[in-house]
Amino acid sequence: MVTGRELPELLEIFPYANLFEWIVAENGALLYRPATKQEIPLAPPPSEEFVSLLRAKGITRISIGRVIVATWQPHETTVLRAIRDLGLELQVIFNKGAVMVLPSGVNKATGMFKALAEMGLSPHNVVAVGDAENDHALLAGSEAGVAVANAVPMLKEHADMVAKDTHGAGVQELVERLLTNDLADLEPRLTRHHLLLGHEPDGTEFKIQPFRPNLLIAGTTGGGKSTVAAAVIERLAEKGYQVCVIDPEGDYGELPEAVSIGTPKQSPNVDAVIKLLSTTSQTVVVNLLGIAIQDRPNFFLSLLGRIQDLRANFGRPHWLVVDEAHHVWPTNWQPGELHTPQRLDRTLLITLEPTLLPEAVLKTVDMLIAVGKQPAQTLRLFAEANGIATPTAKCDDLEQGDFLVWEAKTDAKPKLVKIRPARGPLQRHIRKYAEGELEPERSFYFRGPDRRLNLRAQNLIMFLQIADGVDDETWNFHLRQGDYSQWFRKKIKDTELAEETRKVESGCEMSAAESRRQIRELVEARYTLPATPATPVSARVASSEERGKSPAV
Repeated sequence: MVTGRELPELLEIFPYANLFEWIVAENGALLYRPATKQEIPLAPPPSEEFVSLLRAKGITRISIGRVIVATWQPHETTVLRAIRDLGLELQVIFNKGAVMVLPSGVNKATGMFKALAEMGLSPHNVVAVGDAENDHALLAGSEAGVAVANAVPMLKEHADMVAKDTHGAGVQELVERLLTNDLADLEPRLTRHHLLLGHEPDGTEFKIQPFRPNLLIAGTTGGGKSTVAAAVIERLAEKGYQVCVIDPEGDYGELPEAVSIGTPKQSPNVDAVIKLLSTTSQTVVVNLLGIAIQDRPNFFLSLLGRIQDLRANFGRPHWLVVDEAHHVWPTNWQPGELHTPQRLDRTLLITLEPTLLPEAVLKTVDMLIAVGKQPAQTLRLFAEANGIATPTAKCDDLEQGDFLVWEAKTDAKPKLVKIRPARGPLQRHIRKYAEGELEPERSFYFRGPDRRLNLRAQNLIMFLQIADGVDDETWNFHLRQGDYSQWFRKKIKDTELAEETRKVESGCEMSAAESRRQIRELVEARYTLPATPATPVSARVASSEERGKSPAV
């Protein structure tokens, strides 16, 4: 309950205070917990000099609370003059004839935020209802603000919804709508929370609703999936929504103001993740690099069930982002009671193509964002997997920053949108390629001219370590074939590094030591490597028995 009344008066006229876990009294200046009778003032007590001056000016009807000083119209002018004469930093708030004086910055919204923090809740999971001038901040600070029919005109004008009924009947009307559909029908009107992702060719803004859609970003490697994902995450964070990012490849550790758990060498713990989500409102990144690839689906599904429980109880995290979703949701997965509820919501999935995800997951997607090459084919694969008609979309390969968006469960046609990029572009795969474990087919193998070796470099650190240990013949064999630049280009997906490396490979008169040094500098200039490098791996073949075997690395 949030009220402008002072606590003693409230408890005298309202015998049901124990229905509430917390009461915000004195227009946001006092917290009260009925179960323990605990009182927490949120500002200093009123100045005795100020109260004395009001009485000296002839105001006899004064009420003094823990923080608030209240009187009635028409004394507002006298109150303002007293504040001016004493040089105090106080504000005057009206409430249908009442004149309330509080420290600057204290209102119903600030009190509500304090109470929500005590309860582990977010303002984004709050619907507020009021009727007077002092309810403006309360309604604006909530996800949905509702005015009853007898509210002051200006409050009704700014409310997201105006009830048909007055007083308590209007509140009952709101409660019934909440129980019916959780105000899902009000979502299109909550435009103040909508997230701007970009613009259509004619300049029309393209926005998404923060509470209803499930998104799927799909497209070819290098097509811009991470650009769109970073923009969505940033927009959510800007508006105070909590995001949990499942990060199989270590790409999101540098997200601004995010908390990361898990490293390439230490796997995250489900209990620790849930505790972190429960005790912070920040974006939480769950780095899976420390978990073996084959174990990631079980970890994710276990975590997902706990996240859904957390959402049911506290409404957070507001969004779940699953990068490289096909790594944690194999196509043969089937939903089960212990893992996933019937409906996923507020989830952003990222994958190469829709068919890599199980049908049960695809059916939860409301909006498809296609990027990269052949976006029309991405739309077709998604439609066929869902058993729905493929939309008409004549679109060539998309440039970085452009995407094709389709609201799959409506009759709307796909739209071409140019992204409004995030302020801090996501550096894709920096940590995965530097420290993580690439799949065997994407690793580099030092084999030499006679294929005597089979030394696997599953990341860039290992590549540089093995490069320092192999003999000159092996190093030069791959150098002259252009194998290093091809690996950087095709597997690491770094065209600039590949081009620079190609120049080194073309230096025919360069010694093996010099080419090693130059390629090392190129890699280290682009990728964040540990401050203290590990001991180089000796890749020298000692005997014929060891030939063809990989070192224990």
